[in-house]
Amino acid sequence: MSDSSPSQSTDARTRLLSHFDTNPSDHNERWSELWDAGTFLPWDRGTPNPALTDTLSQQHDLLGDSSIVDSHSGVKRRKRALVPGCGKGYDALLLASFGYDAYGLEVSASAVKMAEEVAKEKGKGYGVRDEGAGRGAVRYIVGDFFRDEWLRELNIGEKFELIYDYTFLCALPPPMRPAWALRMSQLLAPSPKSNLICLEFPTYKAPSTGGPPFGLSPEVYIEHLSHPGEEIPYDEEGKVKEDQLRRVSEGGLERVAHWQPERTHEIGKGTDWVSIWRHR
Repeated sequence: MSDSSPSQSTDARTRLLSHFDTNPSDHNERWSELWDAGTFLPWDRGTPNPALTDTLSQQHDLLGDSSIVDSHSGVKRRKRALVPGCGKGYDALLLASFGYDAYGLEVSASAVKMAEEVAKEKGKGYGVRDEGAGRGAVRYIVGDFFRDEWLRELNIGEKFELIYDYTFLCALPPPMRPAWALRMSQLLAPSPKSNLICLEFPTYKAPSTGGPPFGLSPEVYIEHLSHPGEEIPYDEEGKVKEDQLRRVSEGGLERVAHWQPERTHEIGKGTDWVSIWRHR
């Protein structure tokens, strides 16, 4: 999982497979156990993925400004960005440096505490990228992505203009993918300039080898985000079955861009993809 030697990465994957060899309904608790212990966090690389940095800095025409005129109040405000499974919160700090109000969501109170400590110690190191936009706010919150309690606690509305998924989908057991896609569709604001950014990882990993991280292909994102909440067929090897003739479902998202990043973490070089999704 970490950018280390192949043997160390293999050991980490083996430990994760053993730790999560349990009912999927117990996975939130199992993640919390790892965060509470704080001694085995192989997914933590200490920085945002450079592919996100490059996307935010180089794709302004695609993503739009970090501010928006609120459709209800008519007042200009910062766009809200959500990072589910934010870990120690590096991505939220990066998004705030680009002018977004960023919200990091974690199932573990220990993870949120660590993220707050990182923000306090290193937050100013994430320099403002646009003086005109300034720096957005950062807030971390404990909650289950699939439930609404954390939204009510935030009290900022129920939609986000930007959502970022890097190692969140690959951490979920495959049966949870329909719910993941439906929740993304529900949380993403309808504005044409609202975007779901997916850094697709690990595409190099065979789905049959289990997880987390569970192997993903670009086709997994296409099938599930085009048909949120619906069951998608897979073959016996765990590969998604594409149906080119199947119509996009109501609420389905559209992929508006897809590319391989020039920069990414070492473990994903040559195999990671970036995709941008919007409501149709």
